Amino acid sequence: MQIAATAPLRDAGDLSLAYTPGVALVCEAIAEDPELVRTYTWVPNTVAVVTDGTAVLGLGDIGPSAAMPVMEGKAVLFKQFGGVDAIPICLDTTDTEEIIETVARLAPSFGGVNLEDISAPRCFEIEDRLKEMLDIPVFHDDQHGTAVVALAALTNALRLTGRAPGEARVVISGAGAAGVAVAKILLAAGITDLAVTDRKGVLHSSRGDLTPVKRALAEVTADVTGRTGSLAEALDGADVYIGVSGGTVPEEDVARMADDAIVFALANPTPEVHPEVAHRHARVVATGRSDFPNQINNVLAFPGIFRGAIDVQARSITEPMKVAAATALADLVGDDLSEDYVIPHPFDARVPGAVSRAVAEAARRDGVARR
Repeated sequence: MQIAATAPLRDAGDLSLAYTPGVALVCEAIAEDPELVRTYTWVPNTVAVVTDGTAVLGLGDIGPSAAMPVMEGKAVLFKQFGGVDAIPICLDTTDTEEIIETVARLAPSFGGVNLEDISAPRCFEIEDRLKEMLDIPVFHDDQHGTAVVALAALTNALRLTGRAPGEARVVISGAGAAGVAVAKILLAAGITDLAVTDRKGVLHSSRGDLTPVKRALAEVTADVTGRTGSLAEALDGADVYIGVSGGTVPEEDVARMADDAIVFALANPTPEVHPEVAHRHARVVATGRSDFPNQINNVLAFPGIFRGAIDVQARSITEPMKVAAATALADLVGDDLSEDYVIPHPFDARVPGAVSRAVAEAARRDGVARR
């Protein structure tokens, strides 16, 4: 990682423009009209990548210092795939209030905030409150990046197997950050028969052990259809399984799914259902790994989403903007759709532009774009 100037600094004339006295004119203009900071500085194209190091990849709570290489890697992906400048910020606190206050105070330096690897359930409150406080995009990639790419792949898998979203029965295992976000975006995309499970089975309101986040999710998923019971019971006859939980799903449970089943086993590095096992019972299989077809990789989403939001100086990233990103990804597969190709490859050069354009257009439709 490095920071480099975009203008030359060769002589005294250049210095007088880049710093004193020339820079004072820009300062005075911004002081008179603060919105000009989005025209004359790097702020609108710069994203803070913020973590407390409590849920880093598959490594768990390794702390802010050990999390830095991952945040640097994220910044590299922002630049490579979205042309977005990103600054890794690893906070030495796990206190919800301190994280919120710190990010809010840093916000004037950035055009967006990407929350990363913050453990659930704190991540939900941190994101929700920062979105209320700030007028720049706040995006928890562990939630929404996963959700966008999963929806794109599922859209094509449903098309390949001849299912309409409103007819498919979907089961999600995992009610953490990714599971909640995947459930919400599937509901927004027209999935109506959806059950989310945790270690104790299907989330439904008659359970007395649900957190507020899980209870709210139960009310719009299993409560609607009356589903209860274990993950194994939920999978019996299900069309789609999406795993974002870790653990292992027994083969006999997968075998009881519907014909032409769809299995997305996204835990890394060990999928909930190994692809060899899944292929014995499912028509379409996806994982989070790069060594199998149909990789559900967040890099397909977050660089283009931020690029599109930044291009129109969006105040936030809305649910329709996420759905638009997923639709754009799904559309890139086109007539090449097959069991082993339901989502574009991470190095498909068409991806960033398609996603950013779709997000920018959706931001304008949603009324959150400044330009």
